[in-house]
Amino acid sequence: MEKKTMVSNPGVYDVVVVGYGPVGRLLALRLGRRGHNVLVVEKQRSMYFLPRAVHIDDEACRILQAVGAGPADAPAAIAPYDDFYEWRNARHDTILRLDWRGRGPSGWNVSNFINQPMLERHLHALVESEPTVRVVYGETVVSVQDHGEWVELAVQDGEGAERTVRASYVVGADGARSLVRGWIGGTSTDLGYFHDWLVVDLVMKTDDIEFTPPAWQLCDPKRPTTLVPGGPGRRRFEFMRLPNETAEELSTEAAAWRLLEPWGVGPTEATLERNTVYTFQASWADDWSRGRVFIAGDAAHLMPPFAGQGMCAGLRDVMNLEWKLSLVLRGLASAELLHTYGPERKEHVRHFIASSMALGEVICITDENAAADRDAAMRSDYLAGVEQPARPLPRLGAGASDQSAAAGLLSIQTPVTYDGRTGLFDTIVHHDGVLLISGVNDAVDIGDAQRDALRERGIRIVTVGASGSAVDVIDIDGNLQAWMADLDAVAVLVRPDFYVYGGARTKDEIGELVDRFLATCGASVAA
Repeated sequence: MEKKTMVSNPGVYDVVVVGYGPVGRLLALRLGRRGHNVLVVEKQRSMYFLPRAVHIDDEACRILQAVGAGPADAPAAIAPYDDFYEWRNARHDTILRLDWRGRGPSGWNVSNFINQPMLERHLHALVESEPTVRVVYGETVVSVQDHGEWVELAVQDGEGAERTVRASYVVGADGARSLVRGWIGGTSTDLGYFHDWLVVDLVMKTDDIEFTPPAWQLCDPKRPTTLVPGGPGRRRFEFMRLPNETAEELSTEAAAWRLLEPWGVGPTEATLERNTVYTFQASWADDWSRGRVFIAGDAAHLMPPFAGQGMCAGLRDVMNLEWKLSLVLRGLASAELLHTYGPERKEHVRHFIASSMALGEVICITDENAAADRDAAMRSDYLAGVEQPARPLPRLGAGASDQSAAAGLLSIQTPVTYDGRTGLFDTIVHHDGVLLISGVNDAVDIGDAQRDALRERGIRIVTVGASGSAVDVIDIDGNLQAWMADLDAVAVLVRPDFYVYGGARTKDEIGELVDRFLATCGASVAA
């Protein structure tokens, strides 16, 4: 099973991607759309069509929106969630309620439940349409040698025959047991978090079983249990392995149906799609690259699933890395720009790992006395109306951003009107990075050389304001202008990954902002 290619020399590529999960698919798709020659090597003989991740947030939806795989494009794969997420004690009393209703700053629902195989099918169809991307199955990269100016890979097929492939860069998106991570070497930060859970995925045959709310957590020390949607038409249950159980006995279908029985779910109500025991872990690689070799997704970091951020983090990795790779490959940025990938993403993802661990430490209590103390404290806070901390929206680590107040923050997406059309900003403005300026067009004082340099790198310049003003973009609800005002900025330069490079407090500083960005890329206005 192989995708045809229009690569002029099929043994030489701009990028070789190892692994073809959602991270590998997104990376290949985005690089292919930029015109780069990409080879994807997947060790499985065919696409893997069993569920894994079931939750993504609004930022992940925005990332997928950008390639035509968002909730509006793939409704069979993504079901927006608009309800609460409750934690309940053994008596089913609510001890915590998280409000997962409404839209987040990226313009989509804060929470969305997905069927990963359906999402991967959708992404695969998009990859298939890119003539410069080639996907091969049943082959394994068995060695990588970085020669400084290029990387040489030995690729082995299912019969043991080897061939040599050359690439400018290699990205390992090959999961938790990543071979590419091993070739990079270095150490890992392991937070010592290990819990085994049985994960059960169901295709529902009936709508008669109602879960209110649809997503909740049973904090019963006798069996901590997670109940959430599993994407359109599906449900997921997760049961923590108890100390007196083995992973082997918990992995059987009989064990799955036995644990589902108290919930009124049996073979009459559902089809068992998958049941397997996972060890939830928390760690990250200390080195995300060496020379021309990089890692992304689970190859770079692992986290418990309690915050639903595992896939989201991998998609963010792609967005951070691919625009930098593209600029370097096109000669529009120095290779030094690639050195910002690991530090930016590692600092960012550790906040989500910490959040996931914190949730897990509360959920995974099996001591009845400790659970009673937890329940009393949390129930008291819940009844008193204590508000929960906002979900983490951390800054990127130090890297390709300036020192302004806006630097490293995720930009927002909101409905706008542009060129006579109304919709979400990214779709309507159709940008690959944007210099967003609050104010009228004639107040933008940027030199022609700066404009050309931004345009060459895909950065659009747009002004934003209220209806009736002489601006490019009408800020329908005033959200963009309010966001910029909160950042004390009249201009914000948003990178292609939707994160802020930096801001300018006055219009006179906009030119300096542009110069700083170009300098970060290793370029100048004369480029």
